[in-house]
Amino acid sequence: MAKTSTHYVCQNCGAIAGKWAGKCEACLAWNTMVEEVAATGPAKSLAASKPRGKSRSAEFVNLQGTTEMLPRRTCGISEFDRVCGGGLVAGSAVLVGGDPGIGKSTLLLQVLARLSQNGTCAYVSGEESIDQIRLRAQRLGLGNANLQLAATNSVREIVSSMQEKDAPDVIVIDSIQTMFTDVLDSAPGTVAQVRSSAQELITATKKKNTCLLLVGHVTKEGTLAGPRVLEHMVDTVLYFEGERSHHFRILRAVKNRFGATDEIGVFEMSTLGLEEVGNPSALFLSNRAENTSGTAVFAGIEGTRPMLMEIQALVAPSTLGTPRRSTVGWDNARLAMLLAVLETRAGVATGFNDVYLNVTGGLRVNEPAADLAVAAALMSSLAGEAVPNDAVIFGEIGLSGEIRAVSQTDARLKEAAKLGFKQAYLPPLPERKSGPHGTSHGLKLTFLRHVSELKPLFGELPQARKAIS
Repeated sequence: MAKTSTHYVCQNCGAIAGKWAGKCEACLAWNTMVEEVAATGPAKSLAASKPRGKSRSAEFVNLQGTTEMLPRRTCGISEFDRVCGGGLVAGSAVLVGGDPGIGKSTLLLQVLARLSQNGTCAYVSGEESIDQIRLRAQRLGLGNANLQLAATNSVREIVSSMQEKDAPDVIVIDSIQTMFTDVLDSAPGTVAQVRSSAQELITATKKKNTCLLLVGHVTKEGTLAGPRVLEHMVDTVLYFEGERSHHFRILRAVKNRFGATDEIGVFEMSTLGLEEVGNPSALFLSNRAENTSGTAVFAGIEGTRPMLMEIQALVAPSTLGTPRRSTVGWDNARLAMLLAVLETRAGVATGFNDVYLNVTGGLRVNEPAADLAVAAALMSSLAGEAVPNDAVIFGEIGLSGEIRAVSQTDARLKEAAKLGFKQAYLPPLPERKSGPHGTSHGLKLTFLRHVSELKPLFGELPQARKAIS
């Protein structure tokens, strides 16, 4: 008979310790060690142990298979379907994370209401009562949707319902941190409970070809709460991003076994819930002020979608001994690197100024192609001269000041031309695809090879002591 022992597990990273400590030695988080009970005993390998009855070998099939592939389930909300890779795959598990109050439950309730028109859908809540879910559905105008509701946090009850003949085709669990399995003594939300509950639900999902949608809480650092292995267990991980005070929401795929990663869907929060935004580029640029210094339009790529966004910069004299560097929607370390390149390679002095950078619309830019647009916005603010209002800018800047080519140039230019832009500043193309007059998609292209070639666009710029070419 196996003996039981206690150990302490970090709720942030899953590290195990023999005794309690206020600080986790693995991830350095405070007050995250929770006591759990584990069974101990001599470890036996499968090869050395005796099988319980007749053992069965694994069954292998060829790649073509003998069964017909099940079609994807599309809900009709194109932004959600695109992020999932074209719809939900039968037997897949999707984990949706986001800040509290960002709209995760609202989005999934709207998705279920659409999917219920062509199948059986169930919404299981461990945080709200059935009456509370009905009130939210009525507020969203979904009071007549054919949905099955349940308020429970027992994994055993949910798995038993998924194994019945009239089991739902799509099921939402809100949230995985509130679920518990009675085979463990620990409380709901602990590492062991989250891992075990997710494993039971995913196993039942694969057997019945059910689409499983799990809602996950996030920590104050913005990562999914619970063990990191939870993200490896599911097929798709979606993050719902955006400021609660802002009406835009971004649904981003950070992992997808059945589609492209870094794909995004754009939604707008309204009194009737989340409404999809079909042309986010036009929406994000709708309030852009013309002929204003310190702004530049960046042609970026989010997943497979080209998107134009405005980058704002403010360079102001500093009254502090150490000037401030503040960013919203961009990497602060990359801003520091870019300022060093501008001063060292282009001779533009910014060392005694506070620098503020903002990506409008609540977006977050991760690709290095935004370097050239950020540099143009910084120079524009420093000189007080506006970037041409009909120009888009993109390109990666290296440490020696060279401007490197980026991917999907044609898609960026096509999106800019669709929104009425007339010219583009970009790195030289590896294979020039422009017309005889230096235009592409109706745009006048200006190829830049070094960051110093941006300086003629603006007037007088504060010069550094010496630029190193």
